[in-house]
Amino acid sequence: MRLFGIETEYGITRDDVPEMDPVVESMELVRAHLVASFERRWDYAGEDPHEDARGFRVSGLQQDREEDEFAQRDAHRPFSFHDMKSDLVLPNGARFYNDHTHPEYSTPECRTLRDLVAQDRAGERIVHRAALRRNKALGGAHVRLYKNNTDFHGHSYGCHDNYLVPRAVPFAALVTGMVPFLVSRQVVAGAGKVGTEAQESQYVPGGYQISQRADFMEAELGVDTMHNRPILNTRDEPHADRQKYRRLHLIIGDANMCEYATALKVGTTQLVLDLIAREAVPDLELEQPVAAVKQFSRDPNLKAVVKRKNGRTIAAVDIQTQYYESARRTLSGLDEESDWVLKEWSETLQLLMEDRQQLVGKLDWITKQWLLETFMREERIDWGDPWLASLDLEYHNVDPETGLYMGLEGERKVWRLTSDEVIEEAIRNGPADTRGGLRGLCIQRFPDQIQSIQWEQVQFACGLRSHTLDMRDFFDPQEVVRCVGIFKVAQSPADALAVWTHRKDGSV
Repeated sequence: MRLFGIETEYGITRDDVPEMDPVVESMELVRAHLVASFERRWDYAGEDPHEDARGFRVSGLQQDREEDEFAQRDAHRPFSFHDMKSDLVLPNGARFYNDHTHPEYSTPECRTLRDLVAQDRAGERIVHRAALRRNKALGGAHVRLYKNNTDFHGHSYGCHDNYLVPRAVPFAALVTGMVPFLVSRQVVAGAGKVGTEAQESQYVPGGYQISQRADFMEAELGVDTMHNRPILNTRDEPHADRQKYRRLHLIIGDANMCEYATALKVGTTQLVLDLIAREAVPDLELEQPVAAVKQFSRDPNLKAVVKRKNGRTIAAVDIQTQYYESARRTLSGLDEESDWVLKEWSETLQLLMEDRQQLVGKLDWITKQWLLETFMREERIDWGDPWLASLDLEYHNVDPETGLYMGLEGERKVWRLTSDEVIEEAIRNGPADTRGGLRGLCIQRFPDQIQSIQWEQVQFACGLRSHTLDMRDFFDPQEVVRCVGIFKVAQSPADALAVWTHRKDGSV
């Protein structure tokens, strides 16, 4: 059963003050989305990032220490930590909140790539429109938002892709099967980057690499997300029935502007998960995966090779090709979407080696490289010119008036899976066949009666009693559609839950 989603932390700047307070500015941006005043409803009791999929519980995370430091540092602020987060659940079922120094948009759960890309693009427009309202209050176009992963000062913020995985699949099999794929996935999903940097060092201009996130990968496995960042995150926080499911939470990915890259990033990853479940992945274990991430990223010519555990060497495109071949043999004909991913995956890998110009407007790192090289020729500068870092940043600006990628989209020079109409619909409604869409419907119909809300449940306050919509095991699309139909016509949450409970019990 397929279900996936994307969390995107946006870079934020403000140009009318000598020093921007990113905590306040991110909070104000999120709250600018609101017409009414903010009310706390997100239930943090459902969040526990300390469980490790390797079978133990960590006593503390770097983020715990940082949050304690933030609490001390922010003690002067006239709001609590949770008020600062300003968690909102939107009418499309997405979550929009302040991740302390970055506004973050998490898509609702999606079952198809078309829905996922639409919901991801909806996030761009939602955060941009919040910025417009914030700027109106400030009296000028001062706040800017970037869908990228680095500030070019040694800090990285994430774009995390998440997948529902059966608990029956051993975690060790996920590690063996996923790590080589994730190390090499950047040739399809990288966002491109001028220069190099890392958490412990400053930005070094010069050169071009495939991935923005590669510089910040420090471990093969780990539960942390802010320090010692791992290729494969081991957080065991399923937001579902723990006995049946786990959530694969990947933090290695770049934030993509190209719809094609987003679709391939998630589509190919889902196919590899299907291969792992069928015990059909190729044996490609790498000797030093963390080093390989950086080696592959820093060679946009795609000639770099890394050592495998069997002593042989292999290039990134060859790793991807072996995964593709296994998927073609095992998964061809599975469904229409899988066949589309297989076709596009194959063509993309071939074009990477033969005619990458055809991938302009489809893959971000190639599109950005083409833009920058065109600019360099016109201005007669080289990769060491600091001008290029600012252009790199502007590629990710979500403002359609100024963003470089947005300009290409306006000129119809990029590949589209969505349309403007589809994106606007995704802003209004979540997928009708997932609990994300149902969560959004609850926000649309009964906002004043929601007492608390999280990914897996909605608690309604109905008079003197509370009623809970439990969605921990709610993944069958037909059941979701039936429940959505009930909530659409019910006069109250209590009525909807009563009808739904009787239907499940076979009483009606």
